[in-house]
Amino acid sequence: MPEVLFNGPAGRLEGRYQPAADKNAPIAIVLHPHPHPKFGGTMNNPLVHELFYMFVNSGFTTLRFNFRGVGNSQGDFDHGHGELSDAAAALDWVQTLHPDSTGCWIAGFSFGSWIGMQLLMRRPEIEGFMSISPQPNIYDFAFLAPCPSSGLIIHGEEDRVSTPEDVQVLVDKLHTQKGITITQNTIAGANHFFTNQTDELIDHCQLYLDKRMGLIEGGIEETKLLR
Repeated sequence: MPEVLFNGPAGRLEGRYQPAADKNAPIAIVLHPHPHPKFGGTMNNPLVHELFYMFVNSGFTTLRFNFRGVGNSQGDFDHGHGELSDAAAALDWVQTLHPDSTGCWIAGFSFGSWIGMQLLMRRPEIEGFMSISPQPNIYDFAFLAPCPSSGLIIHGEEDRVSTPEDVQVLVDKLHTQKGITITQNTIAGANHFFTNQTDELIDHCQLYLDKRMGLIEGGIEETKLLR
């Protein structure tokens, strides 16, 4: 897995990148949580690490990277504005290396889910998303009008950073939009960070991805409490 540095709007950005063998393989970008230490906000966050390898093992050309001011990425934290530009630059960089790639997915955890959903609105080639532990009580998701692609919102039943009731307001809003399917999975007993339940989270993300990619049969359920 190559370590990479690529140009971002505020200087070099540090990443980990794994190209797929197939030149037509889709791209996946994985975005980390808030860089405050208590949120574990780096590309080496265990959940981000596992999401990265989920996409790699599913045949995607995959990139995870540190937002500005994190690790060896240059710049300073910009409360989401600059981080969105970083994510766009990351996608541009991968697409330049893989011009024949077909499609793109974005996956973000916590703060990263907010950035990912904003990128989704700006890049029509993004055909699927995974929003893990979104925080609509903290970050404004009003820009999703309408949400352009189907995706997965997955969160913990015992999340105290953004409660299930907070997330439900976002999901209910998205469910009213036409032409897309928002799948909501709530993992029983899980907190915001999926402590001791990361494997369970990844299993459900993998199942969703496999169904969307047509690798296994079965419809996409819109809402499920996973016990």
